[in-house]
Amino acid sequence: MYCGNCFRDNTLVKALRDLGHEALMAPLYLPLTLDEPDQSAGTPIFYSGINVYLDQKSSLFAGAPQWLRQILSSPRVLKWAAGRAAKTRASDVGDLALSMLQGEEGRQRRDLDDLLVWLKAHVQPDVIFLSNALLLGMARRIKSELHTRVVCLLAGEDSFLDALPESHRGPSWKVAAERAAEVDLFLSPSRYYAQLMTARLGLRSERVHVLPVGISLEGYPPPTTLAPPKPGPPTLGFFARMCRDKGLDTLVEAYLMLRQTGSIPGLKLRVGGSCGPTDQPLVASLRDRLQTAGLDSDVEFCPNLDRTRKVAFLQSLSVFSVPARYGEAFGLYLIEALAAGVPLAQPPCAAFPEVLAATGGGVLSADTGAQALAHAIEGLLLDPERARSLGHQGRQAVFQEFSARRMAEKTLAILRS
Repeated sequence: MYCGNCFRDNTLVKALRDLGHEALMAPLYLPLTLDEPDQSAGTPIFYSGINVYLDQKSSLFAGAPQWLRQILSSPRVLKWAAGRAAKTRASDVGDLALSMLQGEEGRQRRDLDDLLVWLKAHVQPDVIFLSNALLLGMARRIKSELHTRVVCLLAGEDSFLDALPESHRGPSWKVAAERAAEVDLFLSPSRYYAQLMTARLGLRSERVHVLPVGISLEGYPPPTTLAPPKPGPPTLGFFARMCRDKGLDTLVEAYLMLRQTGSIPGLKLRVGGSCGPTDQPLVASLRDRLQTAGLDSDVEFCPNLDRTRKVAFLQSLSVFSVPARYGEAFGLYLIEALAAGVPLAQPPCAAFPEVLAATGGGVLSADTGAQALAHAIEGLLLDPERARSLGHQGRQAVFQEFSARRMAEKTLAILRS
């Protein structure tokens, strides 16, 4: 599936390279699924998802020959296995999550050995980034054996850890806090999430810096002038994983309310983003509901678009909304929509108020419910000039402060300090 963290990491590595720095990305678990050129191309996949699982479930596999582990780490085998599986659910992997956080004391110690052997042979890094706090178990041995600094990026780990079975939830948070003490620096995409994880991991505030996410602006027109009005009926859009966590059902409910009032004649809905096997039942149920309401011809679902089609999708919208339920650490999709000049209507929770304050690219609803969201969307659609102005303001902010280059420059400034 498409993963926002992978997009961010891939974009950051390319931007650092473009600025003349040596940067290497080593994928873990599975081959990366991206809509831009893969910056990890040529690098082996470590912590093969199959090996990690078998390490956890079978003590005998710890003695498996290296040739077998290498076969089970090949991209072809991993893609085959991933294609037959659903999304990993925290409720199913409490033992594995805890073991990964335990690092060299966990059942994946051989996977850590393999990674360290390869790193020692190929790089002499000034700093190693961990993609998220679920990888904190690697920090101790990385620091001791590579004699380097370790920085951990943050993005949404709390919702995963909180969803672990009760038997593993508390112990996992405890081990994560212990291992976090071994990391030199944490980078959070928002002040909201920095404060949350500072408290949850027991960190000193000076060890956590805010690094907003940046995106590649290739394919997005620069904000030289205000975009002309879009012809035809207005279109409400959603672009994220098609699931309840991202609030897709809430947005459909808001759309149905708007169509029932008749205040926005002919309003259309376009839904894009990642849609895997576990997402399909929700999408099917929403399609049925829209069909029952006689609106199926005005709604389009566009799953798993490549980058070119994603940009075109966003540019077709009048208003954008992803009313995510959980505590979203940032929301990469917000910056992508603003880069296309589309104004936002978001609930007043998590990092959303912070993103809108930084960009000026939209409005917040009065609360997190579907009715309040419908009212906020309606206000924008009934005042198209204001909506276009907000979208233009947001696009200017993205080009100035949320580009891939700015993300890399801010990263380097933090590291130098």
